[in-house]
Amino acid sequence: MFKNIGNCNNSTGLPPSSARPPNFSSIKTQNPDNEAPPAYTPGPAQNASAFQSSSITTTSDSDPYAFLRSFDTIFLIDDSGSMAGRSWRETQEALATITPICTAHDEDGIDIYFLNHPDSSLYKKITSPSTIIEIFQTVRPCGATPTGQHLHKILKPYLQRYERDDRTKPINIIVITDGEPSDDVESPIIQTAKKLDKLNAPAWQVGIQFFQVGQESSARKHLKQLDDGLAELAEDDNLRDIVDTVPFSGAEGEPLTAAGILKVVMGAVHRRLDRNSKDLHKT
Repeated sequence: MFKNIGNCNNSTGLPPSSARPPNFSSIKTQNPDNEAPPAYTPGPAQNASAFQSSSITTTSDSDPYAFLRSFDTIFLIDDSGSMAGRSWRETQEALATITPICTAHDEDGIDIYFLNHPDSSLYKKITSPSTIIEIFQTVRPCGATPTGQHLHKILKPYLQRYERDDRTKPINIIVITDGEPSDDVESPIIQTAKKLDKLNAPAWQVGIQFFQVGQESSARKHLKQLDDGLAELAEDDNLRDIVDTVPFSGAEGEPLTAAGILKVVMGAVHRRLDRNSKDLHKT
């Protein structure tokens, strides 16, 4: 059983196997160009045409989520104070629904990281919806929104592994948040895109999808800027697109859903598979 944590800075309630991730040095800001993502609309994901590749499995008529076999799925969850209540419940329900779908295609399951709650080995390789529910009942939303810091903690060691072994499995990082980051989220994204270009990595090696839960206008504005303003901020039009953002645009009361998340992730994967590395860059 997981033990409840009383406040954001207290790690004494974590299981013995838990550990905080290592700190990494700050990085300089540069930035990529992004395409607009598919519309965020709950409902069944639509099949996309299969991409002929010897290394990547995409969709089929019988299995729209076949592409999940070729990727490790990582969730980065905003557990800041504003997520308490409905947003927290919606996120829990969406992840509990996604978990068996991912597990059916990848026995490794999914990994979960939180922005404030200390990391734990118990949050890795999750295969059971009941584990998701127990984790979300244990973690209490509080604190700020250090999205950039935690993206960096995930991406830096991953890039180091890929540099050592280019057979490292591609990843999709799904960020679920209700607010504007309290730190620099652009820098780790841009550094990652530049590093992937330097290593001549496949177009689909790293994908990051941001989903807004709730209707906070500042979060919606920031996500739009991630789509529209990264290349300008980086002063570099020739950077690969690794980000898709999904600001909330539905009717009031419309929830975040597993089908909505997987539809966008599938669309992002297929856009990258349908382009060669040269097509990732503006001409």
